[in-house]
Amino acid sequence: MKLYNPTPATSAVSFAGLIERIEILRSTLRWSSRLERPEIEKLLKQATTLRDEVMGLSHKERFVAAASATGEEVEAPMVEPVEMSARERRQALMERSFIFEGTFGDNPKLLESLEIAEKAAPTDLPVLIDGESGTGKELMAKVIHANGARTDKPFISVNCGAIPDSLLESELFGHKKGAFTGASNDRRGKFESAHTGTIFLDEIGELPLTGQVKLLRVLEAHEIQRVGSDEVISVDTRIVAATNKDLRRMSQEGTFREDLFYRLSVIHVTLPALRERRDEIPLLVAYFGDEAAGQLKRRPLKLTPRLRDFLLHYEYPGNIRELRNLMYRLSCLAGDTADFAHLPQDIRPKPAGLQAVAAVAGGKATVTDLSTATSLSEAKRAASDEAERAFLERGLQEVGGTVAELARRFDMNRSHVQMLLKKHGIHSKDFRNNRQAEGK
Repeated sequence: MKLYNPTPATSAVSFAGLIERIEILRSTLRWSSRLERPEIEKLLKQATTLRDEVMGLSHKERFVAAASATGEEVEAPMVEPVEMSARERRQALMERSFIFEGTFGDNPKLLESLEIAEKAAPTDLPVLIDGESGTGKELMAKVIHANGARTDKPFISVNCGAIPDSLLESELFGHKKGAFTGASNDRRGKFESAHTGTIFLDEIGELPLTGQVKLLRVLEAHEIQRVGSDEVISVDTRIVAATNKDLRRMSQEGTFREDLFYRLSVIHVTLPALRERRDEIPLLVAYFGDEAAGQLKRRPLKLTPRLRDFLLHYEYPGNIRELRNLMYRLSCLAGDTADFAHLPQDIRPKPAGLQAVAAVAGGKATVTDLSTATSLSEAKRAASDEAERAFLERGLQEVGGTVAELARRFDMNRSHVQMLLKKHGIHSKDFRNNRQAEGK
């Protein structure tokens, strides 16, 4: 099965339409359950190759080709986003050749941010992106860069919080030879490297006041001076900044210059937290699971039902970054199937006994948390399964992970014990490792 035949002429199809078809096909293939994994991977590789070839064309070339393919057709009037469904809004962006740079989902707040980015991208206006840590602020900066006229020019990323105060000016603006101890050569700064392109200033709220003054001058005059030099250098650089702090409040408190805040936030984009985009979590779990499997060169990971339920309802204080890291951890630590035991200890759900029975007073147990149950029978079944699992884990712990000894101790058939262990995704070797670690 071939994804496409490169020999027929494709001039009748606009590049915008081609990109749209490729992205839809890649998404369909990635989440398809009807195809075998090797076939999916083969088709995905072909789709990715074709997409990269098309995306390799210059920004101007893509848009000229898209415009010429439509001929003399009269463009239909654009419908206001408020009158469109989320799916229609995203589809409209695709039809306008918008480059998503890997962002996906139909959350209204995210779509609003993408629509702002689309309008801001062709301009040179500064953009301020805010949102919690891990929401994808740098990815949004790349979206703005990719959809603007500077897409083929440099994109330079700077983490303002990671540069020591003493080196900040040199990092941003460069220095002359001999300007300070260790300056053995002339050195270009980040702004010169980003000339004609985009500079992304991440964690801008960490920039010290002295650095803020220097940055304000660049915004106002489009000029820099290297440390130790009197020469004024003109720079043509688009500035996109990002923060997870409230810069407006900081400016009122005097820890961030108010004039710089207003200069940076000509265009203001706010990214929603992952907990506000829960409908996208299943897609992200599958996407990062496939990505981790590819990076680690392993088979795609299976999740136990209770772990999948946990991942869908977890709050994710670290947002998309935390979800991605979790999927990589699970892919690395688990065998074929991941369960609670492979989660970090600090977020791992409490044992069933502590979840279902949180307090015992006067010999009477009080049930405090079975929030995932939707009926009494489901609650009983869940409690029974958790009790069974806790029983098996305690037994394996006591016998050092020896399945035969566990079967003898509880007068059970060994094959039945192994079946129960497989049912709950319990690996006896984990308990042997624990016993060995305790013996050291």
